[in-house]
Amino acid sequence: MFLFGLLMLITLSIVFAVVGVHALLLGRMPGQWLQQRVRQPRLWGAGALLMLISWNLHSLSLLAVGIGLVALGHVLKPMQ
Repeated sequence: MFLFGLLMLITLSIVFAVVGVHALLLGRMPGQWLQQRVRQPRLWGAGALLMLISWNLHSLSLLAVGIGLVALGHVLKPMQ
């Protein structure tokens, strides 16, 4: 059971990293569901990658900044 949980955590972190890099580099979210909910994909991607980095470095301050950027990516309206 522990091995299954660890495997799921690793799989989810890889998926989160791939989506974060995709959003950061291309400026759009993959999939229609995420495109409808995320207004600033580059902010969201930067926050997602910071949250993953904070997990590896055991840094709560990086985690807080990453969560804030992900939230801003959902809330802020796109600039024109």
